Amino acid sequence: MAASKSGGGKNPSTSKRSNVRTMHVKVKTAKGRKLSSTLWLQRQLNDPYVQRARAEGYASRAAYKLAEMNERYDFIKKGSRVIDLGAAPGGWSQISVQLTQSEPDNVKVVGIDYLEMIHIPGATILEKNFLDDDAPDLLLEALGGKPDVVLSDMAAPTTGHRKTDHIRTMHLVEVALDFALQVLKPGGHFLSKTFQGGTEAHLLTQLKHNFKSVHHVKPPASRADSVELYLLAKGFKGDKQE
Repeated sequence: MAASKSGGGKNPSTSKRSNVRTMHVKVKTAKGRKLSSTLWLQRQLNDPYVQRARAEGYASRAAYKLAEMNERYDFIKKGSRVIDLGAAPGGWSQISVQLTQSEPDNVKVVGIDYLEMIHIPGATILEKNFLDDDAPDLLLEALGGKPDVVLSDMAAPTTGHRKTDHIRTMHLVEVALDFALQVLKPGGHFLSKTFQGGTEAHLLTQLKHNFKSVHHVKPPASRADSVELYLLAKGFKGDKQE
């Protein structure tokens, strides 16, 4: 299966691009299908990152976002312990396995999502909602200790109302950060998806108080017209949230 390629190999952002022939596909509007859905499907089929992910065995184009951010900021290293929140469909866990050199008999990557995911050798995946009360303890138990890195690609299902979507996703960022502050090793790192539109002041204050540096990142693999943005906080000071 395609996922079997995920356990090793070079960082996809630094290795040469696969010899994938990019062919433009035009999608006709089917009866009953909205124009917006047709345009989305056409964009997916013609997206070079989507084509590359299929050719290289990654669960999604999101794998390259994490690889590109890590290539720039170097926060996931060999031997790091990683927790991946909102892990489906599995691209970030695949990249984390490669970077940490996690193996089935010495797992260093644990992901969680209520959506079913592919099997990823070297990662333990909990099919569970992270918002469940027992999820934090189960994650730490599966990892066998505190993580060096907490990743969150969680985003609330979109409603089409930009302000509402932003508020709902920011709530997930806050929940992920609260978890990270409780479990990270001193010196650890936190990466979370957010939306452009202004990070709440109190959230930035928390990040700056608890980490040595905070960065807003938009990796090349993130579509230019997308409002997604990533918050990277490096160097956990070991302080508890105030």
